[in-house]
Amino acid sequence: MNIPADLKYAQSHEWARLADDGLVTVGISDHAQEALGDIVYLELPQVGRKVKAGEECAVVESVKAASDIYAPIAGEVVAVNQAAADAPESVNQDAYAAWLFRLKPDNAADLDKLLDADAYAKVAAED
Repeated sequence: MNIPADLKYAQSHEWARLADDGLVTVGISDHAQEALGDIVYLELPQVGRKVKAGEECAVVESVKAASDIYAPIAGEVVAVNQAAADAPESVNQDAYAAWLFRLKPDNAADLDKLLDADAYAKVAAED
C-alpha cells in the first residue's frame, strides 16, 4: 500500500498536502482508488465554495460504486483539477499526482488534526 509520509490523511481516505503558498491540495488515497476500482467520473466542487471539515464536496464514481469525497479541513475551494475530471482514470494511475481540488484553509493548523501516514496505514488496514 502506497502511503506517502509527507501527507496528512482523513479517516474517510482523503489526503491533504500543505503547499508553500499556504494552499492545501486534496485528493483520495491510493487505498481508496484501489477499493473503488476503475474510476469513470469525477464531480468536483465549484471554485469559491466554502466547505467545513468533513463536509461532502465532491463525488468519485467507479464501475463499482459512487463515493462521496469529504473536505479534510475547512476552507474555500480555490482550484479544481480539470485534467483529472477530463481523465478520471488518472486517479487510478497515480492517486497522489491526480489531486482533486485545492483549498485556502480557514486555519492551516487544522491539518494537525488529521492522521499521519502511520496512523492512516492502520485505518486502511482495517478496511
